[in-house]
Amino acid sequence: MAMPITEHSIHFRHSVPVRAGNITIGGNAPVVVQSMTNTDTADIEATVQQVRELAQAGSELVRITVNSEAAARAVPDIVEQLAQADESVPLVGDFHFNGHKLLTKYPDCAQALAKYRINPGNVGRGKKRDEQFAQMVETACQYDKPVRIGVNWGSLDQALVARLMDDNSKRAEPLDASAIMHEIMVTSALESAAQAETLGLPRDHIILSAKMSGVQDLIAVYRMLSAQSDYALHLGLTEAGMGSRGIVASTAALAVLLQEGIGDTIRISLTPEPGGDRSREVIVAQELLQSMGLRHFIPAVIACPGCGRTTSSYFQQLAQDIQSHLRERMPQWRQHYPGVEAMKVAVMGCVVNGPGESKHADIGISLPGTGEVPVAPVYVDGEKTVTLKGDNIAAEFQQIVDDYVQRRYARQ
Repeated sequence: MAMPITEHSIHFRHSVPVRAGNITIGGNAPVVVQSMTNTDTADIEATVQQVRELAQAGSELVRITVNSEAAARAVPDIVEQLAQADESVPLVGDFHFNGHKLLTKYPDCAQALAKYRINPGNVGRGKKRDEQFAQMVETACQYDKPVRIGVNWGSLDQALVARLMDDNSKRAEPLDASAIMHEIMVTSALESAAQAETLGLPRDHIILSAKMSGVQDLIAVYRMLSAQSDYALHLGLTEAGMGSRGIVASTAALAVLLQEGIGDTIRISLTPEPGGDRSREVIVAQELLQSMGLRHFIPAVIACPGCGRTTSSYFQQLAQDIQSHLRERMPQWRQHYPGVEAMKVAVMGCVVNGPGESKHADIGISLPGTGEVPVAPVYVDGEKTVTLKGDNIAAEFQQIVDDYVQRRYARQ
């Protein structure tokens, strides 16, 4: 149960807390941000580098693909190199099809991972399905590892689909195609979780997810899961897409669920553009949680969109520069200035809302609009403290922000 830190309380469902490495998921813990590498895990150097980039961006769990013997052999070395670099982010092993073999054959891999992800639709068919699922769960029990049972509508257990479709056809009023799909997703997750518990995996070692690519489908399925269980839940819209489409779709689905108190950990599954930054999905997840008032990760920059009064792009550049500066400084500030992540900085472009927004922020600057006097008043804690002018406004304001952080947030 993620506990918000603002006065606008959201009442989260009670979920059983799960420990994964140094991270707690569910219970009274904040909603956890996670991500996934897209490197070949067998390429140790590339995977270590990307894990570090994701962790530095703010990912609190990082999932890696373990799909081959080479990948399984690489996992302990990846964990060791991360430890040598003083990076403690827990790694989650993503297993499909051959996970039972890899976890058994490579115990060092099984031990090194902080958590396993098992897709019940991809662990085998018929009798082998139960045997291979059991083998993976028993390994998790042996090494005291939590497991995310991750159902995906693109890879459902076909035997389960056939059974529930047959049962549905016998109903006096059969469910429509959408509703029966939702039922299949929830049943797959809950039956797999029950099977895992029967095999000895404790309830506080189980996380469920039921990923779909339709916003309304995802909302419906998680509402059902939330109503029928108290397992910790991982949220994510699968195959969300690229760019603004993926961001908007993921945010539309996850914001509704989080507002209803559903969700203990999230991932924004963006398809990166060619050569794009993988850590963007982490930033979007953080911004979603921060926008909803559930967590703070980095000081918020409030900036107007611009209009005919702001024909110069100066304020846009300053807003961008300040935001980049804050993100760059946060790794250091987080260690020395507790609470700085909740700071609000306003960079406004004209006199209409500039002074007012700047007063409402912790620190703000109101730049001159088109035709206005070329001066920029700065407001600190609601009071005007200085008026900047000339060619060095950006550098001077950035220094004022740094001084403010040191003065207000320094450890006592």
